[in-house]
Amino acid sequence: MNLGFLTNLAVLANAGGPERGFFEEVARRWEAGQWGMYPIAACLVVALSIMVERTIVLFGKASINKEAFLRGLKKHIYAGDLDKAINYVAGQKATPLTSVIKAGLMNVPKGQDEVQAALDEATLRETPRLEARSGYLAMLGNAAMLAGLLGTVSGLISCFEAVANVNPADKATILANGISEAMNCTGFGLVTAIPCLIAFSVLMGRTQSLVNDINETSVSVLNLIVANKDKFKNLNVPSARDHHDD
Repeated sequence: MNLGFLTNLAVLANAGGPERGFFEEVARRWEAGQWGMYPIAACLVVALSIMVERTIVLFGKASINKEAFLRGLKKHIYAGDLDKAINYVAGQKATPLTSVIKAGLMNVPKGQDEVQAALDEATLRETPRLEARSGYLAMLGNAAMLAGLLGTVSGLISCFEAVANVNPADKATILANGISEAMNCTGFGLVTAIPCLIAFSVLMGRTQSLVNDINETSVSVLNLIVANKDKFKNLNVPSARDHHDD
């Protein structure tokens, strides 16, 4: 393989020049990657939809200022007004945290054990909603890398076949196309996989933070209820003996 052949190969692999626009360049690389680009693109589309949906939920709909919420709730609990405490929670932004606390407050007349059970049940119900679909991002990132590797192998196979069986006059073109297919599939696979894995880590960290807020606030509210149960007005909180007899 002489120097002139390598020069021709480089020229063919870089045909088009830097003057192309961004979208033209993407279209050229997409065409060069051939069939291997399609499974990677499918992973990218699904991953982007999950990223957008989970970002809206975890950083928007499920987000609430925990400290401010707890400060407002404490005022009503210290005053012994359960109805106002429930109305205060119900009037807040609907989030997993407010749903869990509301479930606990609704069971205050039934006693401490029922409050704890209601908080635990609501937490178990809300946690999977926070964790939903984020785990697929890691799988899609790995799938995109493997799909890129598959396209790379396909391109290299074309190169080896060209070396073995193709007419020398066409060898440079076929080798250039095979190398282009291999490299573009590898690049597109990495460009898809890296954001997927970063988004997975960020979203799972945010999910864990929200779950921790729920657990911490639940314990704080339960302790407040227990410490101030004698202040609640017009409540018939059953004693442990009465609860046992039931």
